[in-house]
Amino acid sequence: MLSQKTIEIVKSTVPVLEQHGKTITTTFYKNMFAAHPELLDIFNHANQSKGRQQTALANTVLAAAKYIDNLEAIVPAVVQIGHKHRSLGIQPEQYPIVGQHLLGAIKEVLGDAATPEILEAWGEAYGVIADAFIGVEQQMYDAAEQANGGWRTFKEFIIDEKVKESDVITSFYLKPADGKNLPDYKPGQYITIRFRIPGEEHILNRQYSLSQAPDGERFRLSIKREDENAPGGKVSVYLHKEMNVGDKIEVSAPAGDFHLDTDSSSPVTLISGGVGLTPMMAMYDYIAKNTPERQVAFLHSARTRKHQAFDEVLRKMNSELPNSAYEVLYSEEGDGFITKDFLKKHVIDGSDVYVCGPTPFMQAVVSNLYDLGISQDKIHFEFFGPAEELELVKP
Repeated sequence: MLSQKTIEIVKSTVPVLEQHGKTITTTFYKNMFAAHPELLDIFNHANQSKGRQQTALANTVLAAAKYIDNLEAIVPAVVQIGHKHRSLGIQPEQYPIVGQHLLGAIKEVLGDAATPEILEAWGEAYGVIADAFIGVEQQMYDAAEQANGGWRTFKEFIIDEKVKESDVITSFYLKPADGKNLPDYKPGQYITIRFRIPGEEHILNRQYSLSQAPDGERFRLSIKREDENAPGGKVSVYLHKEMNVGDKIEVSAPAGDFHLDTDSSSPVTLISGGVGLTPMMAMYDYIAKNTPERQVAFLHSARTRKHQAFDEVLRKMNSELPNSAYEVLYSEEGDGFITKDFLKKHVIDGSDVYVCGPTPFMQAVVSNLYDLGISQDKIHFEFFGPAEELELVKP
């Protein structure tokens, strides 16, 4: 329990964090990796190079300061980050390392403005926040391990099948090397894969959405080759060009709080851009196999027909479902984009709306959904990588 004095001191640092948060977190990561290079085996190097991880942490630290007197307000963020940490194998003993270097970065960036009183208050606050993360994550580890067919951190899998879905997207079907069945998961969740690329100093990992409903036997990942986005393309290019049937890879148990509500029978609208269709495929597949009478609309935007995966599959599924609609726009073929008018026409009234795609796509779509009067509790969206702030016009 934090004292009122500590709470007041932490809250007083909000303006400073708003101004210098990104500089503090950038300094933090630089110093922490210099002292503990082994942690580079856990973090996504592409997100580091693009500044996404630094921005995400700065947003988290700022939110913690704002709500330090009401930490329940950030529980959804703690759960979301907890899923990512559990999927990456973050352990309790790593939190003191983070705390040490975060306080050190605050001191380095703010200089004399970071008084002993401020550093002591933030040290106390970090301890409370870290305990909250550790508690949530340990529950997640326990649940993953105790699930039927589950495991705690990483497990060896074999690439069982490799299928080219479009010019840029290939599906990898993964089965456990030990031959055991897979645990159930919620359609929309993701897994972490990790492996070594010859010549690379550190283990590389990426989180990818599962692109089909659970079948108990194999995971399917449908991965876009990101050649243009070095270093972000390092892993996807290696997977596409070098990884083949029979190769082994380490995989985490499924995680994530963005998923279809499988207990509900209410209508669903799925909206995706580019490779953002992968979690939607799992949701649509689940509906087709388990609740085919459920009303669903699948709205997708791709650059061209050659870029899109699963079009024939989606058209077939749509034709077989009695209450389904499927609409796709190809932006570079004259169809335009998913606009507010398009959404007004095709989003099912009263539906739960799921959105996934590049950040600019989500900013436009989610802002338009709010503008159309759809309530915040009906809109669910997922980021690939660290959660960023969406610049939205909310009701």
